[in-house]
Amino acid sequence: MVELERDYPLARMTTVRTGGNAELFARVTTSANLLEVLSLADREALEVHTLGSGSNLLVADDGVAGIVIQLAGQLARITVRADGLECGGGARLPSIAARAAAHGLAGIEFAVNIPGTVGGAVRMNANAYDGSLADALAWVEVVSARVVERRRPQELGFAYRSSNLGPGEIVTAARFALRPAPPESVRAALAQMRAARHAAQPKGIKTFGSTFKNPPGATAGQLLADAGAGGLRAGGARLSPKHANFVENLGDATTADVVALMAMARELVLERHGVELEREVQVLGAVSFPWEAQ
Repeated sequence: MVELERDYPLARMTTVRTGGNAELFARVTTSANLLEVLSLADREALEVHTLGSGSNLLVADDGVAGIVIQLAGQLARITVRADGLECGGGARLPSIAARAAAHGLAGIEFAVNIPGTVGGAVRMNANAYDGSLADALAWVEVVSARVVERRRPQELGFAYRSSNLGPGEIVTAARFALRPAPPESVRAALAQMRAARHAAQPKGIKTFGSTFKNPPGATAGQLLADAGAGGLRAGGARLSPKHANFVENLGDATTADVVALMAMARELVLERHGVELEREVQVLGAVSFPWEAQ
């Protein structure tokens, strides 16, 4: 029997550290546990949400209705195969990249710079430093209240930062097809990617990563910097002076502060460049962005 915790604080589980509580929270460690929770949610007509590592995520200040699920235990495992890795949906991408390197498997080095889990990365079609999750995937296992099935990458509707996974569908496992390589060369590639990230992005701060998607032919960070948004502040939230597409929580920021800051920055880019930026950050709960309500 899975323990459901009521009024569970979520801010501490996100990298930006804002937001309210979950009505119900469940940490599930097996497929049987997950199906138990999903069946309960289906019977009680409760919304189902998933929470991975809490990166790229804003939680509503008023909290989240329904059940928030986090995958752990067997559902976060990483198993090495001769030609790749099989991972649980809750496995963290930097750990996957490091495990692959240790066993001389190449093709997923870019994941070292994506601070998320497999499930979230598949849902968002994550990529970084010219590497794409879709290129390394062999299959994923998707679970909902009514079905458990495997899907191939071409069945996931991958587009820029998106897939066709529905709200009640949870990625519980994935297979990555990788190629043999000398472990030292893969480790060297990881080190180079980490160094590039540290040089370009703020570190040691509370942030959820990239705020806006890159529009065609440009980067959101450069457009924001050119528009003078670096260092812009709303309440306890600030756009990083080092990388203007990163929101920093200066200590007491709320999700409302972050949304207000995003609206201000987006307006600056629209005025300066005529570009309407789209948000990359995902939400849990009722978070409203003024430009999306128009």
